[in-house]
Amino acid sequence: MNSNPSPHSERLRRPSDLRSLTLGETKVTFIPDGAVKFLPLGWLPASTEEAWAAHPEYLDESGQLTGSIGALLVEHGGRALLIDAGFGPRALAAEPGSPIGALYGGDLLDSLARAGRSPEDIEAVAITHLHGDHVGWLAQPLPSGGGSPAFPQAEYLLTEPEWAARHTMEAHGVDKDLIDAMTPKVRIVADGQEIFPGVRVQLVPGHTPGHTAYVITSGEQRMIAFGDAMHSPIQITHPEWSAAPDHDTAQSTDFRRRLVAELQEPGTIGFGVHFADVVFGHAHQDENGLTWRSAG
Repeated sequence: MNSNPSPHSERLRRPSDLRSLTLGETKVTFIPDGAVKFLPLGWLPASTEEAWAAHPEYLDESGQLTGSIGALLVEHGGRALLIDAGFGPRALAAEPGSPIGALYGGDLLDSLARAGRSPEDIEAVAITHLHGDHVGWLAQPLPSGGGSPAFPQAEYLLTEPEWAARHTMEAHGVDKDLIDAMTPKVRIVADGQEIFPGVRVQLVPGHTPGHTAYVITSGEQRMIAFGDAMHSPIQITHPEWSAAPDHDTAQSTDFRRRLVAELQEPGTIGFGVHFADVVFGHAHQDENGLTWRSAG
């Protein structure tokens, strides 16, 4: 029996639609591309059947976790940055033995239009890591034709450790053709560097060798876009649960623990790109322990 029900159980079982928040003079918007299913015991191998039985609100009718796929639009002073670039216009069926269920994308550019932006408005795509569900649109042409990439004005921002590991990412949906398409537009950025007004790089290896968070600060507020450091809000309660594909589970666990502490601080919001329909939120402590409380 669930002893600590979530106040937004229905939203935990569906992917997110377009959602926006304002941080001082900066607007952030989740731009949906698609969705993914995770097998809970396969994707989070340290989890247990007992833990999931105590928290059935996270699982859909088939017993799977629902994850959103998309990007974060950051707007400031008329300028626009995108963090990550979705999966792209394709779909993968579930495969026996895989911890990932069905996965699809394709909505990103339409969602961007609903947010009032065109692909040409994006001055840079800041990449958290080189997995296919975060860079998929970077290999796609602009629908209007001419062979231009989907974001024709944008540079692709990555940390050096992540770009150096690019040829090891084929198992994660990043093949040679995608790397070749990206290469002319890649710009290496450094830990702590400001890449856009109020947006700084935070190198947090663990999920991949150069996995990167982006910290967005405006006024007295900040948002930590933490990429795949966590895939489900239940990891707020269980930061010791690493994801199956984590490159270094000790590093990823260390960052999750620090992240959960930071997400309890006043004025701090997290952005979890895969967090179902609760992509914005913070860590909340009550008599039942730590949980994720939606912020929009």
